[in-house]
Amino acid sequence: MAATAPESAGTSSETAPRQPIWLRCEKKPFEHRSALTPTTARTLLDNNFDVFVERDPQRIFDDEEFEAVGCKLVPHNTWPSAPTEVPIIGLKELPESTDPLPHTHIQFAHCYKTQGGWNDVLRRFAQGGGTLYDLEFLEDPATRRRVAAFGFHAGFAGAAAGALAYAAQLADGGKGVLTGLKPYKNEGEMIAHVQAELAKAPGGVNGVKALIIGALGRCGSGATELFRKVGLKEDNIVKWDMAETARGGPFPEILDVDIFVNCIYLSQPIPKFITSEFIAAAGPERRLSVVVDVSCDTTNPHNPIPIYDINTSFPEPTVEVDTKGVGKRCTVISIDHLPTLLPRESSEQFSKDLLPSILQLPNRAEAPVWVNAEKLFRQKLQEAKEEDARLGISA
Repeated sequence: MAATAPESAGTSSETAPRQPIWLRCEKKPFEHRSALTPTTARTLLDNNFDVFVERDPQRIFDDEEFEAVGCKLVPHNTWPSAPTEVPIIGLKELPESTDPLPHTHIQFAHCYKTQGGWNDVLRRFAQGGGTLYDLEFLEDPATRRRVAAFGFHAGFAGAAAGALAYAAQLADGGKGVLTGLKPYKNEGEMIAHVQAELAKAPGGVNGVKALIIGALGRCGSGATELFRKVGLKEDNIVKWDMAETARGGPFPEILDVDIFVNCIYLSQPIPKFITSEFIAAAGPERRLSVVVDVSCDTTNPHNPIPIYDINTSFPEPTVEVDTKGVGKRCTVISIDHLPTLLPRESSEQFSKDLLPSILQLPNRAEAPVWVNAEKLFRQKLQEAKEEDARLGISA
């Protein structure tokens, strides 16, 4: 049975009603991260919150860790029956459905940049009367930067996956395939594994060269850090940002490295970085073997890396690029939840950064971070309604 949100203060020192918040389970396969951790949940409890936590065997944190700090455990995936006044927090998008959404949801919804199915997602909120606070667009009103992001760990894990794919593809006469990525207990374990695999490459780690676009951002910084920690030479870590890409692509320099990691934040149409035709035209001497699209704008019509059209997964991390039969194989990693390779560390960092905003949730009608996020939601909701009208879809 779903929990009932309390109506009054929990201690004599509290004068305001306690703010409930409901941590839902994650339904995306292999997603082990959590928007709240036992550490941040404890802080919320100490600040007049009631924290309900769905049991979730997939989450990196055991249910008992939340229970030990005072959270109320509730059955798995029961948030639809929670009181509608209780905000529901999670990370990844909800499973596809046509069910109306009457709650307030705090999550990554991936529906504000006209991604595939964007209007279907927003239609559910329109029909249910619920509200979406998209975590990607919670911004500090002073700096206009996101209050919390997985960017660093996304880049770090993406670079690790790219290095592992590169090493795997050298095996079996160049026919090797990376399979079965699994989360690591900690960063040290990940680094040791990548180092061991790269040691098998011709020339070892010293012979590996990588290029990072978006190197100055959180994501690019993470990719750079991983390559440094596994031992790539500094000269073999090519770091590009807006200055280097200002001339417009495609960029032949991408073809002259082993691993290309895309870490940009795509907010508007830009020239393509690389295409299948560009890869094929490079001929048999092309060096590029692995592309890691950490940005993962797979369904975005402005994707600057249009050499793949599916999201890959942890069991099958890579997809082959059509090289028109020219040169060696090239693959793409397009996993949209890479930080779950380091689920505990990335969750702790993200939740810690998100915490100050969550503490303002009881005052969300006035707190700028929440006011601005709701304003954006209302704008996107209207755009979705207009798109439905254009397509002849009734609300």
